[in-house]
Amino acid sequence: MKAKLHSQLQAQIKKLDSISAAPAILTPLLNMLRLPSDKIRVEKVVELVSYDGSIAAQCLRLANSPLFGCREIETVRSAVMALGLERVRSILFGLYVNRVIPQDKWVIDPDAFWRHSLGCALVTQRMAQKIEYPEPEKAYMAGLLHDLGFLVNSVLYNEDFRECLRRAAEQHVPLHVIEEQVLGFTHCESGQMLCEHWGLSKELVDAARCHHDVSLLPTAGPLACLVHLSDLLCRARYLGYGYDEIMGVDLGSDAAWQTLVTTFPALGNMDLVRFTLDIDGAMDKIVATVDSVFGVKKIAALATT
Repeated sequence: MKAKLHSQLQAQIKKLDSISAAPAILTPLLNMLRLPSDKIRVEKVVELVSYDGSIAAQCLRLANSPLFGCREIETVRSAVMALGLERVRSILFGLYVNRVIPQDKWVIDPDAFWRHSLGCALVTQRMAQKIEYPEPEKAYMAGLLHDLGFLVNSVLYNEDFRECLRRAAEQHVPLHVIEEQVLGFTHCESGQMLCEHWGLSKELVDAARCHHDVSLLPTAGPLACLVHLSDLLCRARYLGYGYDEIMGVDLGSDAAWQTLVTTFPALGNMDLVRFTLDIDGAMDKIVATVDSVFGVKKIAALATT
């Protein structure tokens, strides 16, 4: 039954014009996202921003906001330099992928979706740096892309997906739990299929597939484990899906952390309290970055532990 459902879902994704057409728009951006920051050519970023008037306007608006001072910025190049590559690539990705989903099809509030996606990207990158994972930029990308399944579910199963969100918010439980009950699959599975359809790397596919349950893979790689933990931390700290979940986070006993310890033995001696406090300390900056990129107010004050 499950296999048949998956086969039908894969066929629908391939036929879905808006999502199937996305790679033609996203390929240059995804190629840029794969590069370390010091390898990204500013002129290439300016070219991507200049390609679309609404994107250029968004960058100029943000660069001229009080967050970046009072000086007047009039060119795309000046805006890119003022904002920095991290913010600009997040704006690009957010605006491009927003076009994949018609406005009336969004189920999760777009602001909440992008806050969570960018927040998870930044936390994943931060954690990767803390454990000395060799490719923190790839970690950023995995965090940014992990919830692409929401795009599929919003377009293909709009009414049922709305019911999933309603029940999850009402019961204060993780959304993927209700998806399994109502749809018979989760955004993790539809996200995996979309990532495969777009030709993304196996590591990114795996991160999308098991970011809520690393046991779904025979051996979860470090990237999938980092995204899983970052997703938990974001949802526990007001960077979730726009509703309150009743949840707790215990890194030490989490299967993803245990898997990371086997790959990076030095983690076995790490002070988890200090590690968690360091991530918490970075959350203010992360949320400020998210808010500056998407121009939305904080949902609530950050929790501290």
